Amino acid sequence: MAEMSLRVNGRAVVVTVDDENTPLLYVLRDQLELKNPRFGCGLAQCGACTVHVDGAPRRSCVVPVSAVRDAEITTLEGLGTPDRPHPVQQAFIDEQAFFCGYCLNGWVMTAVALVRQHPRATEAQIRAAFAGLICRCGSHMAILRAVRRLTAGLS
Repeated sequence: MAEMSLRVNGRAVVVTVDDENTPLLYVLRDQLELKNPRFGCGLAQCGACTVHVDGAPRRSCVVPVSAVRDAEITTLEGLGTPDRPHPVQQAFIDEQAFFCGYCLNGWVMTAVALVRQHPRATEAQIRAAFAGLICRCGSHMAILRAVRRLTAGLS
């Protein structure tokens, strides 16, 4: 058993793990009881587990918790509130960009990083950022509209 200090959503937390290679996803969900990120594939192929580590999107299902000890970890819960959503969250709401919402975490967290890095992202940059994310309920077009809204300065 090992205790580790982490910074999650702007606050310091201490977690206990049996193995320092435990995936960050398990610590976030099981110990910190965060509703997002979600377990999707466990192989970093679907994106449902995406979090930001020092501002960059990472698939938490394959990131060992020991690798993020000194990093700032942000989950979907750390972006905004129901009363004051992050601009990306608001754009997704405005475009009604989700049907089931299971994969929402990966798309929003990836969009936040994209908009931060490329505020006026091109269509090619948007599509490249979203490569590898999976939405099984078919919300892709609404998701793209939401991100285009942001990068065109419409929100």
